[in-house]
Amino acid sequence: MNSDELTSQLEFFRDIGVESLDVSPAAEAVCDRLDADRAPLQESLEDLDSIRADIGDCQRCKLARTRTNIVFGSGNPNAELVFVGEAPGYDEDQQGLPFVGRAGQLLTKIIESISLKREDVYICNVLKCRPPDNRNPEPDEVASCNPFLKRQLATIRPKIVCCLGTFAAQTVLQTAAPISRLRGKFFDMDGMRVIATFHPAYLLRSPDKKREVWEDMKQIRAELFRLRS
Repeated sequence: MNSDELTSQLEFFRDIGVESLDVSPAAEAVCDRLDADRAPLQESLEDLDSIRADIGDCQRCKLARTRTNIVFGSGNPNAELVFVGEAPGYDEDQQGLPFVGRAGQLLTKIIESISLKREDVYICNVLKCRPPDNRNPEPDEVASCNPFLKRQLATIRPKIVCCLGTFAAQTVLQTAAPISRLRGKFFDMDGMRVIATFHPAYLLRSPDKKREVWEDMKQIRAELFRLRS
């Protein structure tokens, strides 16, 4: 880890109120194991490029009329950890990449706080197009995009899926339960472990919730280590 990465991690810890860190040999072993070379997972019958090609210049729902770019997803196609958000925002719509705005910068810090890099994970959203004025996704839009999300997850086959926010959690877990009831717990789904936490955009508005996200991230770090043991 270089000095810039270390500084970013320490800033995130400071922001969420963590005043001390576990530097015991056991904790160091967890970090060393997660930093080790990651073996590719078994390939699925299709790859991410073919899924993106199937989306094409999507006109399946009304969001096609107002979007600038489709935001498919980015990151490691063999990732052990996938983050699923709600929908692209303005910056994402302009650049065609997920989580590149202020919330994305915070997500990067969150990822680095558990000794991973952004390029180690895969990041995508339930919706591939930005809703106007960043409004909530509507049922027909989720219905149009969800099959592609399912195919992305089936192709990557991560060990853990972290849902960011209410809509991602409810869509992936197929439930109407609120995020307050879902976060911080692991659920089994199609051979993957699914956990929900607060969306980084929500943390920008409610920084007091960062400590709860830190607790969720520690669970993810421990579960990744357990699954690799």
